[in-house]
Amino acid sequence: MEVDPANHYSLRLPKPNYLPHKVDVDGPVVKKFNKPLDRPSDLENAAYLNKIKRFAHEYGITKPKGYTVSFHYNPEMERHHFGQTHPMKPWRLTLTKSLVSSYGMNFAMENYTARAATYEELTAFHTDDYVEFLASVAPQPLPLDVDNSSPDLKFNLGGSDCPLFEGLYDYCSMSAGGSLDAARKLCTGQSDIAISWGGGLHHAKKSEASGFCYINDIVLGILQLLRIHPRVLYIDIDVHHGDGVEEAFFSTDRVMTVSFHKYDPQVFFPGTGALEDNGPRSEHNPGAHHAINVPLNDGITDEQYEWLFKSIISRCIEKFRPGAIALQCGADSLAGDRLGKFNLLVQGHASCVEYCKSLNIPLLMFGGGGYTPRNVARAWAYETAVAIGHNKTIPTELPLHTPWRDRFRQDTLLPTLEQILGEPRQNKNPKKKLDDIIEHVSEQLRFVETAPSVQFSTIPPDLGPIRDEVEQRIKEEVEEKDELGRKLREEGMGDRMEL
Repeated sequence: MEVDPANHYSLRLPKPNYLPHKVDVDGPVVKKFNKPLDRPSDLENAAYLNKIKRFAHEYGITKPKGYTVSFHYNPEMERHHFGQTHPMKPWRLTLTKSLVSSYGMNFAMENYTARAATYEELTAFHTDDYVEFLASVAPQPLPLDVDNSSPDLKFNLGGSDCPLFEGLYDYCSMSAGGSLDAARKLCTGQSDIAISWGGGLHHAKKSEASGFCYINDIVLGILQLLRIHPRVLYIDIDVHHGDGVEEAFFSTDRVMTVSFHKYDPQVFFPGTGALEDNGPRSEHNPGAHHAINVPLNDGITDEQYEWLFKSIISRCIEKFRPGAIALQCGADSLAGDRLGKFNLLVQGHASCVEYCKSLNIPLLMFGGGGYTPRNVARAWAYETAVAIGHNKTIPTELPLHTPWRDRFRQDTLLPTLEQILGEPRQNKNPKKKLDDIIEHVSEQLRFVETAPSVQFSTIPPDLGPIRDEVEQRIKEEVEEKDELGRKLREEGMGDRMEL
């Protein structure tokens, strides 16, 4: 494909941001092939579609009765690459999508190809100069801290943590666009549960990148929810503390943040989120006691995590009475993650989603961390099944027609600890520690005003002047191209049959 050099925003093929820092390169790094790899033909696509349709019929994968689940995604995100040695792999989104579709779950949801967020939408939270720099800065072939351990990084961009890779701004805009689209569907009542696995980037600050996160799509999504709902409960089950979201809503009583994470400030990023960190110290600040932190040690088990989660969230719901829940489902808290060191299985992680769903409160589900792609895909696919109510009915063996099935190593959706780790990690979370956490949280919630009023709070401005006719035009263009989707709707795929 020829690219007009005058058009700097033409589609570019993804490039690795940087090579492994210590590598001897002989000859050309990139080899040319006569035909593209991993591109199925139309015939192969048709055969795959027939397989997933038969699978959905066989296992009764239909739209849930009484509520609507929507799936928000932009496949162009998969094209991006943080770098060969970087832990963040957008490839995990490809694997997740392959599992979700192979199980036929797409027939049980409203599926939206989300547009990228606009500049105005991004600056609803982030500063103008930060977003402008993010949009205009040139990609760096090597992180600036490779040869200089203390580089001067503007907005913390360009180091090994947050590299400047090809298409960075597009990637960030698409991630935020999916989460905003999901939040809007909840606000309009078109969805009861909205899923944005491409989002969940909870470390980004107002004018600073951090922890592989550049744009805080969660904050943008919550701001949208606050236009309709007086109070939003944010829950974070990533292995890292959700510091960016907590900081963004530090001084408001309209958002309560609850983060479950590993806490070891000397060695584990970001080093914040101690049990005693519960918002502003001044009792006159509305945000006091509205930041709940649950610091954990390595090795926590499914049973402990589920019990702790339900104990704490039930207390928060009872006191705070949120109108909506934003749940960040970071999968780096799973056993076998490249960075995390918990003993959580997919079932334990998903039990948090199942509990939040059982509350019958509008639920926005984000992705987040997760640095072993096959584990991430398993968790998010299973949690999609939880959302549509089919986690108990789908087979645990991965469908034989799953693309890249060999990349999952085990042929099961729910591998055991022995399969993942061999031996579980030492559990450093005694019962007394967990009891002390619940006691402390309960004490903090005593100071939270029940269902706080909002008349003294400013409703955030609209996230961009998006006119209805523009949105309708985009929808019509997508539907015009989606001939396959039209045929599936005519077939009634995924719809429950009335007896």
